[in-house]
Amino acid sequence: MTPRVVDVLVPVALDQAYSYRVPDGLDVGEGDVVTVPLGSRERLGVVWSHHSDPAPGLHNRLKDIAEKLDLPALKPELRRFVDWVASYTLASRGMVLRMVLRMAPHAGRDRERLAVRLAGPPPERMTAARKRVLAILADGLSRTKAEIAREAGVSLGVIDGLVDEGTLETIAAPPEPIVQFPDPDFRQANFSLGQLAAADALRMTARQGGFTVTLLDGVTGSGKTEVYFEAVAEVIRRGRQTLILMPEIALTAQFLDRFAARFGTRPAEWHSQLGARTRARVWKAVAAKEAAVVVGARSALFLPYADLGLIVVDEEHDTAYKQEEGARYNARDMAVVRGRIAEIPVVLASATPSIESEVNARRGRYRHLHLPERFGGARLPAIEAIDMRNEKLPRGRFISSRLADAVHQALAHKEQALLFLNRRGYAPLTLCRACGFRLQCPHCDAWLVDHRFRKQLACHYCGFAMPPPRECPRCSAVDSLVAIGPGVERLEHEAAALFPQARILVLSSDLVGSVDRLRAELDDVAEGRFDVIIGTQLVAKGHHFPRLKMVGVVDADLGLGNGDPRAAERTFQLLHQVVGRAGREEGKGLGFLQTHQPDHPVMRALVSGDREAFYKSEIEQRERAHYPPFGRLAALIVSADTRPDAEAYSRVLVGHAPRDANVRILGPAEAPIAVVRGRHRYRLLAKSPRNFDLSGYLRQWRAHAPKPRGNVQLEIDVDPVSFL
Repeated sequence: MTPRVVDVLVPVALDQAYSYRVPDGLDVGEGDVVTVPLGSRERLGVVWSHHSDPAPGLHNRLKDIAEKLDLPALKPELRRFVDWVASYTLASRGMVLRMVLRMAPHAGRDRERLAVRLAGPPPERMTAARKRVLAILADGLSRTKAEIAREAGVSLGVIDGLVDEGTLETIAAPPEPIVQFPDPDFRQANFSLGQLAAADALRMTARQGGFTVTLLDGVTGSGKTEVYFEAVAEVIRRGRQTLILMPEIALTAQFLDRFAARFGTRPAEWHSQLGARTRARVWKAVAAKEAAVVVGARSALFLPYADLGLIVVDEEHDTAYKQEEGARYNARDMAVVRGRIAEIPVVLASATPSIESEVNARRGRYRHLHLPERFGGARLPAIEAIDMRNEKLPRGRFISSRLADAVHQALAHKEQALLFLNRRGYAPLTLCRACGFRLQCPHCDAWLVDHRFRKQLACHYCGFAMPPPRECPRCSAVDSLVAIGPGVERLEHEAAALFPQARILVLSSDLVGSVDRLRAELDDVAEGRFDVIIGTQLVAKGHHFPRLKMVGVVDADLGLGNGDPRAAERTFQLLHQVVGRAGREEGKGLGFLQTHQPDHPVMRALVSGDREAFYKSEIEQRERAHYPPFGRLAALIVSADTRPDAEAYSRVLVGHAPRDANVRILGPAEAPIAVVRGRHRYRLLAKSPRNFDLSGYLRQWRAHAPKPRGNVQLEIDVDPVSFL
């Protein structure tokens, strides 16, 4: 018989699948995970399709599949999702598949554990420690050595001695399950009438199945999580799986506890901080339907779910859902796509929905569930703008008298205060008082940030760091370098002087170090072990601090002046979220915004509590300018070792843009951050109507333009979030 031929997609930077022969006796089908020879190596791959009618003589030129792995086949819906994401984002299919297979357990099984059990007569020499071990094993069950040692309070040597004497024997034990099955009826929530109506609607959505998108829009503290847990419970009852996406690992700490309180056990976790073996076990548990609920970062969207029944995107507005390297995708948008392909419901949850989701809800594309009140009768915080144009702060001070008084009042009432500044480090800029020289990254078009805690000047774009020099690199003046502007570390020094009796904690991603430490510090805040918390956006969303009553934003204008078309939206969302940490339980919270622009629409909307006015204004501006969601954008970023090379290819690229009345090409122009990691960057922006196939246009453009040569690289970012 003529050998069968199949096309195998390999997780490397290639868009095409390669044809291989199927050896006699090897049963492979579409979706099977295999190893194949590619070049001089064997690679993991997936059978993407059967080659129904190979060309004559093709068989003799093909290589054989090496092995079929003992892993579940990738379902057709996941393979369709890979194809769709690659087509939309212009990433190669191989690189999208890499996100699916990156943590697959290649051996096909977990490593076995060694356990022991009773096997022979008692030892000749009996000790108290040995008696305790034998008493535990008297029930006839096996246990791992570590479990027995812990339970009996003995060393592993005691157990090994009993094995050597033949009293115990060693056996292979299956690995412990990575996660326990959640109980949908473990604890019923005590809902208000508004919450109950929303929960009932989501339960019905989960029960009926089919593709729908629901925007769950609730103010901070309104109980959105508990409400969508009811949809999760319904999916569990039906024996299907749920994916809950979260934008940042930092948000999972308290969430996991809330999940366990509702369902009796924690869900499976998926994020980059897990060890490789743990992630491989989660991957397999998801594929084998042993994990009913997965809570994870954006890459959890590409896990091989056996029977996915619901996707929840928490904090759906968050820009952290955008993958900025490799295959550039927005996990929120791709979650909707995966839901449509799998024909399952999708829930988007936020206190400050993205403009895109808000417009989709207003125009009937998404169902809209609104929770306008906090749970338990708690009130939303009152917000006041502090006009910094009228404040005369002493040199080196950044906390106004009004804000300092508010902190003092909170401390006097044994309440917590949060000072928010979305800027890491001690100061964003260091310059020489003698000659004005500014310390800049040698590899990027960016200033070096002073990190006093680490005793470093660091670049936040490439990671370059150096110890602070004693002399100015330009004029050699000694001790002339001074820090300009505040970061959270500088605020800590000021707060320590203003509130000497307060226990102060700084929460910033560069100081936390690990997820476990972050979770411990967040627990410390929740338990009231700190009085004043100083933090970046790490503390702005998703956390519940029962004792926090006052939030002060030290620089509310920080995100407004960067020329980003989404600047107002992002600033509104961030400040609304961070002020919403205040007063979530008993008492009324207070928020203060230090601003030089108190009349800005963002500040007016926050102070007045008129969210509708902000959305109305922002939506109207977007519609007039034909910006998303009323139009489409794609960025083309050209980088090279030299500025002339980057500029030259950018201009060549523009010259080969297909002519189409639907597309407007803006640029090329130097990127706002013109040099990153030693590479010079130019940007172009393609703008089109909403219903235009911009991905198809870009694919045609890239195919007809000369390929970048030498050190020149081209990256395409469909639906960009960053404009730097």
